[in-house]
Amino acid sequence: MAGGGGDDDAELVERARSGEQQAWDQIVTRYGSRVWAVARAHRLSSADAEDVFQVTFLRLVTHIDTIRDPSRVGAWLKTTARHECLRTLRKGGRAVPSSDGDVLETPDPLLPPIEAGMEADERQVALHAAIGRLTEQCQRLLRVLMVDPEPSYEEVGKALDMPIGSIGPTRGRCLKHLRRELDGI
Repeated sequence: MAGGGGDDDAELVERARSGEQQAWDQIVTRYGSRVWAVARAHRLSSADAEDVFQVTFLRLVTHIDTIRDPSRVGAWLKTTARHECLRTLRKGGRAVPSSDGDVLETPDPLLPPIEAGMEADERQVALHAAIGRLTEQCQRLLRVLMVDPEPSYEEVGKALDMPIGSIGPTRGRCLKHLRRELDGI
């Protein structure tokens, strides 16, 4: 089912929660283009859009156990990607020219409060720190596998000089280590 949804997504999330690598792969395949489209719709640079893509799926890894309605994982990813885009835009310090100083003083009601942005930044720093504590092999593998479109295992194997049969199991171990690092924070 290309668009996903419903019980199929709930089952997929449950399988991912239990650590099934194929379920994670299916989630990324199913929703990767949607997340990418959200990032591009915000007119981010290619590098920022790639960062949003990666962070969105890393947030799914870290929050998979707390998603209230697994059948709506697509909506969760879309919302998370949108929040990451807005955070990226705010962090970039993009100013909106205006002749009315009061306009710039008024908080945007559509954006989360400043405290939420600070918490998100702290989580981002913690995530980058956790990734930095992984082995170099895990760091490289996760970065390569999170690009869009997702490379084939053959391409990954060539890029990282890894046997194709070890990519999936290694990916699973790397994500497990990342979760442990994040749980320890």
